[in-house]
Amino acid sequence: MTDLHDAFVRVEREIGLLLRRSRAISARLARELHPDLDGAAYGLLALLQDAGPLRASDLVARLGLDKSTVSRQVASLVDLGLVDREADPADGRAQVLRTSEEGASRLASIREVRRARWESDLADWPAEDVATLAELLARFNRLGEAREDFSRDAPRG
Repeated sequence: MTDLHDAFVRVEREIGLLLRRSRAISARLARELHPDLDGAAYGLLALLQDAGPLRASDLVARLGLDKSTVSRQVASLVDLGLVDREADPADGRAQVLRTSEEGASRLASIREVRRARWESDLADWPAEDVATLAELLARFNRLGEAREDFSRDAPRG
């Protein structure tokens, strides 16, 4: 029988390791995307590609970062030609951000290499285990998103 406390200790340890590796990988991928790109901006570009177009305020909310950090990263992505700003169709006074053709192309190339790496790393795993890992990670991410939504919407005292 598994001790619940020990299981949570192991989850914390393994997620900590995953996050440390993820930061290092994001920094490397950002440099591959563009030599002048900050590692943290890689995730922002990926989010824009997957969920965009978005307003900067949407990026702040979804990433849980402060406005100045997102603003700095967006400016860098725009300056590098990886993101375009355009008028928000719902409110012409506001702007939305979307990956540029160049940004989408570079991101797609890197994602293909990453997917191939995952495929190679997990080649010995049964397909069911890979699917289970994907489902468990999706559940875990939804939990985090729900917590962020609750924190953002909770009244400030």
